Amino acid sequence: MNLFKKMGKLALGAILLTTFASQSAIAAKYKVGVSVPSADHGWTAGLLWWANKAVADFKKSDDDVEFYVVAASSGSKQVGDVEDLMIRGIDALVILPHNPATLQTVINEAYDSDIYTVVVDRELETPSQNVFIAGDNAGLGTVSGKWLAKELKEKGNIVVIEGMPIPINKQRVDAFDAEIAKHEGIKILDSQTADWSTQKALAVMENFLQKHPKIDAVWCQDDDMLKGVLQAIKESGRTDIKTVLGGAGSKDIYKMIKDNNPVVRASVTYPPSMVASGIALAVAGLKNEKVGKMYHTSPSRVILAAELVDKHNVDAFYTPESAY
Repeated sequence: MNLFKKMGKLALGAILLTTFASQSAIAAKYKVGVSVPSADHGWTAGLLWWANKAVADFKKSDDDVEFYVVAASSGSKQVGDVEDLMIRGIDALVILPHNPATLQTVINEAYDSDIYTVVVDRELETPSQNVFIAGDNAGLGTVSGKWLAKELKEKGNIVVIEGMPIPINKQRVDAFDAEIAKHEGIKILDSQTADWSTQKALAVMENFLQKHPKIDAVWCQDDDMLKGVLQAIKESGRTDIKTVLGGAGSKDIYKMIKDNNPVVRASVTYPPSMVASGIALAVAGLKNEKVGKMYHTSPSRVILAAELVDKHNVDAFYTPESAY
């Protein structure tokens, strides 16, 4: 009888140990918070889509990571979101700041609290992160300028529609202007901001069409704005504009390239999928793992190349199920 009692106690002990181990495993889960701006235009909609896709993909392979994805309509709302994520006890923060200046203090707090921090796209004035990942803004301008110069055969008139008047826009435009300056036969007639908005780009392009009787090409560095440009050209009935170039990589623009649109023949990457790579960097950093086949653990700074996308390689970039 005593033997059976001992066996029963041993079995009970094993059950308790298993339960405790299971509870410990649950408690040991890593928590990753992802904070992005609300989907107020195509690129940010793509950003949120890619964030959720990355989370879904990780859930299939990493059962020791828990994710919280939040989207904010303003900088102040995003500050509150990050504070809430910190209260939840996150171990890592992946954030694309709505406005770097507004988010600087709260990101400092997260980073100083030993939360593994990955800042995406919009760099802080005072770096406060483990990893920064972004597209190549200057590269986007340079690649765009080189392609347009080639398409124009070194001669023609260009109008430029800029994004928001913030540092990344200036980096793109300065690099573009510097490249075009190398081609004496090409003239930039005009350059105005349209805040990466389809409707504002439509209005700016309507103004350009009224102001300039001969335009050969348009560069607007963003595929959301490109849609407004195309609408303005169509409504005007003008036929002098043979080339328009946006950027960032909207699936709608990639589809136009695939379908051999006569004026939309290329784009330049600035992919919203960078947030998914940011999440991968955060998970790797938390686990002290190497990224891919690198010989070192997570890098501190990642700049994604600005790649020209045309009919020769568009299939490799086209993701029809994405939001952007």
